[in-house]
Amino acid sequence: MESSPLRSDIRLLGKTLGDVVKECEGKAIYDVIEKLRRAAVKFRREGNEVDSKILERQISRLADGEANSVARAFSYFLHLSNIAEDRDQNRRQREQELHGATPARGSLQHALDLLKENGIGSRKVLRYLEDACIVPVLTAHPTEVQRKSTLDLHREIARQLANSGATLTPSEKLLTDQRLAGLVAALWQTRMLRKQKLTVLDEIDNALTYYTSTFLTTIPRIYQDLSTRLRRPGRTVFDIDTAPLPAFLKMGSWIGGDRDGNPNVDASTLEQALLRQSTRALQHYLVEIKDLGTEISISQSLGTASPQLLGLSNASQDPSPHRLDEPYRRAFIHIYARMAATAVALTGRQLALRPTYPAPSYPDPQAFQADLQIVADSLHQHHGSLIAAMRLSGLIQAVSIFGFHLATVDLRQSSDVHERVLTELFQAAGVQWKGKVVDYAALPEEDRNALLREELQQVRPLVSPWISYTAETEKELAILRTAATIRRTYGKDAIRQAIVSHTETLSDLLEVLVLQQETGLISPEPGSAGHKPRDGLMVVPLFETIPDLMRGSDIMADWLDIPEVAARVRYAQDGIQEVMLGYSDSNKDGGYLTSNWALYRAERQLVRVFKQRKIRLRLFHGRGGSVGRGGGSSFDAILAQPPGTVNGQIRLTEQGEVIQTKYKDPEVGRWHLETFVAATLEASLAPNSSASKTEDDNMAHFGAILEFMSDVAQQSYRDLVYQTPGFNDYFFASTPILEIAGLNIGSRPASRKASQKIEDLRAIPWGFSWAQCRVMLTGWYGVGTALQTYIDKGSNASPATADERLAQLRQMAQVWPFFRTLLSNMEQVLAKTDLGIARRYADLVPDKKLRDSIFGRIEQEFALTLEMFEHIAQHELLAEDTLLKAALGERFAYIDPLNHLQVELLRRHRSERPKRGRDDGESRTQRAIHMTINGVAAGLRNSG
Repeated sequence: MESSPLRSDIRLLGKTLGDVVKECEGKAIYDVIEKLRRAAVKFRREGNEVDSKILERQISRLADGEANSVARAFSYFLHLSNIAEDRDQNRRQREQELHGATPARGSLQHALDLLKENGIGSRKVLRYLEDACIVPVLTAHPTEVQRKSTLDLHREIARQLANSGATLTPSEKLLTDQRLAGLVAALWQTRMLRKQKLTVLDEIDNALTYYTSTFLTTIPRIYQDLSTRLRRPGRTVFDIDTAPLPAFLKMGSWIGGDRDGNPNVDASTLEQALLRQSTRALQHYLVEIKDLGTEISISQSLGTASPQLLGLSNASQDPSPHRLDEPYRRAFIHIYARMAATAVALTGRQLALRPTYPAPSYPDPQAFQADLQIVADSLHQHHGSLIAAMRLSGLIQAVSIFGFHLATVDLRQSSDVHERVLTELFQAAGVQWKGKVVDYAALPEEDRNALLREELQQVRPLVSPWISYTAETEKELAILRTAATIRRTYGKDAIRQAIVSHTETLSDLLEVLVLQQETGLISPEPGSAGHKPRDGLMVVPLFETIPDLMRGSDIMADWLDIPEVAARVRYAQDGIQEVMLGYSDSNKDGGYLTSNWALYRAERQLVRVFKQRKIRLRLFHGRGGSVGRGGGSSFDAILAQPPGTVNGQIRLTEQGEVIQTKYKDPEVGRWHLETFVAATLEASLAPNSSASKTEDDNMAHFGAILEFMSDVAQQSYRDLVYQTPGFNDYFFASTPILEIAGLNIGSRPASRKASQKIEDLRAIPWGFSWAQCRVMLTGWYGVGTALQTYIDKGSNASPATADERLAQLRQMAQVWPFFRTLLSNMEQVLAKTDLGIARRYADLVPDKKLRDSIFGRIEQEFALTLEMFEHIAQHELLAEDTLLKAALGERFAYIDPLNHLQVELLRRHRSERPKRGRDDGESRTQRAIHMTINGVAAGLRNSG
């Protein structure tokens, strides 16, 4: 680890934690923990297997109470290390800016400089932003193991750590050290695990904390920074443009609206999601208006005001004689009164922080923004631009971003549910098709599409208030009706998308239009060709499995060729159609290489389909934290997209522990958001026709090779996971999947069905389980076999010799961003994989023959993949990222004991389980297992 400030921070936090453990638990427990720590560090530094055996032996001797303390200690050390690393990242970025170094790759300035070099100036960037859509979407997928109480303490510790680095007097230093120790003591004595399973409402509230800590202030700051760089480079501080930028970067959410496989999401959770989001946004606005009224104390005798501003001032009912000559303050008092009335109208609650008078509420965010702009324009016209820039400009920008809804909530449901609902509705209504009451589920696809399109032309309702439907149908109808009400209350931006999971056919999309028509989201479509629909949610297909990805472009071609759909895209969707691509299920379905290749190929095919129809494509990437689920560098991932797939339109999911890793700290959050914007700018504006030609050349030269290797990799992966007898038993015995399912880390069940089949298991806990036991199988398995098979045997039209084929793969890694990024992400996974520790988990499998057979195959494939990677990359793992390599080496010394302890505790728990009743509650051993899961996830940082 090269950074001495980072070393100092980790040493300080580690010593503080040690002192707290000694104080709270006693010296005996502290000595046990310290002994384990030294053995783990020694093993990592020297690699002596004797030290590993000593570590295992020491752990096996721990009593249950000691195991609990050890799990907490190593887990909390990793929590604190994460805080130190985040602080170090902030420090490095600041130093780079302070010293005037070349802007870092991924920064806004680097992106703007690159565009300028390519002849793309500020005006073109500003025009691009008018139509751009860049949206991180927070989801509640269950890999976030930290409690909100823990994360709140993390933030306070980070703030205190920053204070400890300042120049302090001796008494200030003592107080700072005491407060840091107090916070660490509070962390130690805060329950690490949740006693109850999270509800959807808990998940909504947890997500809202990131708006308070980061998004509400950080996103407007990014806009302000970009505006400064684009509009007034080189000008004086008095040259300020108060006009807001177009709202290109916004937030999205699935929490409260994503009901695919989650029976806990319903109309009430959707309603609560928007109510609580709106409350958070309005509270922020009220605080900002109050502070503006305090800060802008301009007297009319010293500074003039515009007639519009005086109109706002005169509308104020403020009785104070002291503010009669302070029109700006009076204007803000009136704006505050109107916003207080708006809060009551939208939330039913009095959110005002001070007494106010009755005033008309704002009908929409635009009216609120217009009043704020009157103030800003008046300041700008009368030498007050600098005053507006302090707080007011940021608030105006915030309103354009967050509106009264804070974030757009997506609806998501499986196509299977839509099919069942419509089957019931058609039968209950007695709808005739070809002379008899229709059985929709039994219809062939062609007839389904014809029936659905005919239904869209019907004015009469399909749903009757006099008919009782099944609970599932009533629930779906209620959710969609609630969505219609929400859009009328908070504006159309509150809910814009209806995502269809498991989209396999055209009818899966048409079904959603019919259901929207029946619930007031869209009006019935008359048969006239000139109909211009203006309402409704965009129907977004989600292509998840390998076969779905292969069919995706054909489905979208058929969808966009339907005249009424084309009209809807043109008039109701601004000429944009979104398509979501699933990384998790495609990986679980076909393995790492095949998933990535299928996604890449699907994107290229979609670009062709949309370009032919002159419709803009917006891709929504369903990425997770782990590399197997699309994780890795977002910057590199966006730049590696095929030309034409970004084009100023991109949404991607932020899931599980990735949310807290990226956004709990506002400065780290700013960097990630800035990187997201910078990558989108580069991918959209820097490429040109030559880039597209280069990509076509890459596909022409290398596409067949990837196709060949993908087939080999998929066969290797599926042969292990789905076709090996006993693999199901091996997985459930050798990983902590059952224990993860019992951890209260999300409202969504870990499996789609009550079974222990891999086919029914959700992709997220599938990958999370492999990460816990340090196999990381989802990020590399099958790649080694694919690479070696190509080098040894080749494919059609490949070079004649193995050496030539190896040279070809090396060339691919150098010139093709897609293949280079694929290998780079895999490199990080290989570096985190530890088959020595994985062997300990394999030992949990009672069947020795099964254990040796399957683990032997995993071991063999890992060795082959590592060998092939180093042959092609021409360097050892992380040889080109020595900082990360050193950091991981230090980190592993604290993750390893948790893995060894987890194995020991799993063995104990599983031997105890037959003796315990089902309702005995959580045992001490189970709690300790859950703590190790927490710690390993915190240490790996992107395992979910």
